[in-house]
Amino acid sequence: MSQLPKMLISLGVILIIVGIIWQLGGKYLSLGKLPGDIIIRGKNSTFYFPIVTSIVISIVASLILYVIGRLR
Repeated sequence: MSQLPKMLISLGVILIIVGIIWQLGGKYLSLGKLPGDIIIRGKNSTFYFPIVTSIVISIVASLILYVIGRLR
């Protein structure tokens, strides 16, 4: 059971770092506004599906987790 608290603290620190990067990166990176993201605007509604942004975030997260796994 001693590993669970360490894992939860690590997850919390990672989420804080990701949140800070997301806030600061929004000024310099246009995540969510990449070419290929689907935006459909109607009269009273808007449908937004960030498919390219999701793919980019998935690739970056996979690379980070791969590097962390290799360092273990």
